[in-house]
Amino acid sequence: MTYGIEFVPGNVNVKQVVNFCKLAESKDIDFAWITNHYNNRHCYPVLAAIAQATTTLKMGPGIMNAFTDTPAAMASFACTLNEISDGRAVMGIGPGDLSTLPKLAIKAEKPVARLKEAVIQMRKLCAGEEIKKSGMEFFDYDGAKLTGVNLPGKKSIPVYIGAQGPKVLELAGTIGDGALINASNPKDFAIAIPIIKAACEKVGKKGFDIGAYTAMSIDMNEKKARNAAKIVAAFIAAGSPPDLLTRHGLDLNNVAKIKDALGKFDFKTVGELVSDKEIDAFTIAGTPEMVKAKCADLTKAGVTQIIFGSPLGPDMTTSIRLLGKYVV
Repeated sequence: MTYGIEFVPGNVNVKQVVNFCKLAESKDIDFAWITNHYNNRHCYPVLAAIAQATTTLKMGPGIMNAFTDTPAAMASFACTLNEISDGRAVMGIGPGDLSTLPKLAIKAEKPVARLKEAVIQMRKLCAGEEIKKSGMEFFDYDGAKLTGVNLPGKKSIPVYIGAQGPKVLELAGTIGDGALINASNPKDFAIAIPIIKAACEKVGKKGFDIGAYTAMSIDMNEKKARNAAKIVAAFIAAGSPPDLLTRHGLDLNNVAKIKDALGKFDFKTVGELVSDKEIDAFTIAGTPEMVKAKCADLTKAGVTQIIFGSPLGPDMTTSIRLLGKYVV
């Protein structure tokens, strides 16, 4: 089992993210994943700063997409980060946030096919290949080659696929080195992992890293930890399809009320509507003992990397220290 941690450089600034990553590294956390949202601080320079401030921590975007960034741009960045970090770069890439892309006047058409082509072309470029036209639909490069960056050599940069739906989970097992799955509950991995394993077996792949991109909140005070997770649980529930809500035994009418309250920015009502059921379905929240037990359940389900994601807890510094002392 390895452990990762996620930071959103929007609610915390770059210097804070770097300091948190240094603390996480000192607590034996293995990976730092920095979110990629156009409205926040850009993950590329943030990752470069983390690379220079740490020595063992692996790091990468969590996650990029092939609508806002091209395979060539991502390959150049990956190789540059790998150089700065002395070989510690990883790349997270997914089909794209279908709720965000329309705001950027981007039509998210054929996201899975586009993702597949992007990963193929990105890998070729990082391997030093000159890409000739081959009839690809989205990125049919003609003579593209990285010439002004240091290439990773024989040890390629691991590519993690951000996956949730069956098609992307299958693609992750087929072409990825790992998967980043936005889930905190073993019930969701009981659905996802068999799809990934079947795809891995089909191509004869071993050593695939299954990452649980959790919503985490830890504190010595159980009530404080769970209260800090309420809003995150609310947003996840509001954006989840009915079959997922049913899988976790949630009241669809109550979730509809949560969604309505969020739309009105009525967070007082949201807090009243979110129950232990929503918190337990979509987050890992509680005391160190509770968090450790839930992480153990994910390990039993087949997860190989647990990523401690937002909100982390009422106080991030305290949370990282608690995770290092009791969970990692």
